[in-house]
Amino acid sequence: MPGLLGINHVTLATTDLDRLILFYTELLGATVAFERPATSVDPRVAVVDVGGADHLMLVETPAAPADDLGPLGRARWGLRVTTFEQLCEVRARILAAGSTVGPIDTLPTQWTMTAHDPDGRPVDIRAHRPRPAA
Repeated sequence: MPGLLGINHVTLATTDLDRLILFYTELLGATVAFERPATSVDPRVAVVDVGGADHLMLVETPAAPADDLGPLGRARWGLRVTTFEQLCEVRARILAAGSTVGPIDTLPTQWTMTAHDPDGRPVDIRAHRPRPAA
């Protein structure tokens, strides 16, 4: 039986696809893999590459998405950057753009902050902390 390789994509709904694409590309450094225009039966879609083989599928919908938190009172999902310095750089870009982002918290194995995309949806952005030598 083949093993899993990871998460292929997470799908996010938005009423303004262009605005959400700009948030993930301009502020967080993602790239657009492809866009598909709306048809008479399917909504407009953009797939954004967030690193490795991981993607966000952004779908334009007529209704606003839910602004709900996960069971721990945080975002239901998150993105990862390589270093603490990159996390600080991303935070500075988000603040400079006038978007909302919380402080960087130190957890046992990573640093984390929670930003809000233009639809108000929370997204955790994290960097793994170096592991002590064994």
